[in-house]
Amino acid sequence: MASLTLLPHPPPSHSHCSSSSSLLRPRCNIHLLTPKPSQRRPSLVKSAVDVADPSPSSSAYAGDTSDSVSSLKLNLLSAVSGLNRGLAANEDDLRKADDAAKELEAAGGVVDLSVGLDKLQGRWKLIYSSGFSSRTLGGSRPGPPIGRLLPITLGQVFQRIDIFSKDFDNIVELQLGAPWPLPPLEVTATLAHKFELIGSSKIKIVFEKTTVKTAGNLSQLPPLEVPRIPDALRPSSNTGSGEFEVTYLDSDTRITRGDRGELRVFVIS
Repeated sequence: MASLTLLPHPPPSHSHCSSSSSLLRPRCNIHLLTPKPSQRRPSLVKSAVDVADPSPSSSAYAGDTSDSVSSLKLNLLSAVSGLNRGLAANEDDLRKADDAAKELEAAGGVVDLSVGLDKLQGRWKLIYSSGFSSRTLGGSRPGPPIGRLLPITLGQVFQRIDIFSKDFDNIVELQLGAPWPLPPLEVTATLAHKFELIGSSKIKIVFEKTTVKTAGNLSQLPPLEVPRIPDALRPSSNTGSGEFEVTYLDSDTRITRGDRGELRVFVIS
């Protein structure tokens, strides 16, 4: 009876028992069908969880996100290429550029300059402005026309930002037409501003002065500071200050949207 209570009843096909006449107790060699450690099947529950719920901090997840952002950046650059910084853009071009910018803005998330202001530091090259479709130097703001009433050719446009001195300079390269046989006059106009943060992603700039420096054969001439228009004579639409929001920012690309709806795309220079 002790053998019935102390030992299980193994299947007949997998056990071999013999009894001893002196102990009257069966001796059994039980062969359990236990797989070897190297043959054990992985936990199906754990595998399903690992596949269905990847950790955002995993390298695979980060790689996918990085690839997605890179693809969206390339899509935006493709949308604005060939538009001469927006001067040659039509309504369809403006829509495509805006849609591509919105996709990148959504993928990049909310910009917080209170903790990432250092990313603004440097010299940025303007590659697109929706305001230039009006073919004026002011973009969405009042400015001289380009190639119409005045023989002005727009060159490269830069923004130079110093987060320590709060300097915010718009630098515009221009080519001014001259009567034949004189060659065109090349100048660089620097519109100096000071900037301040007025929100987590919004910047206010206040105009200070405009300096013009000749280039090319006349580069030896000293810079000329353009007299500022008195406030009493300044148009109401030109207050000397402006605001814009940084909607996307990384180490080499920046997207801003101005207080007049102007979309601008910059790359680090």
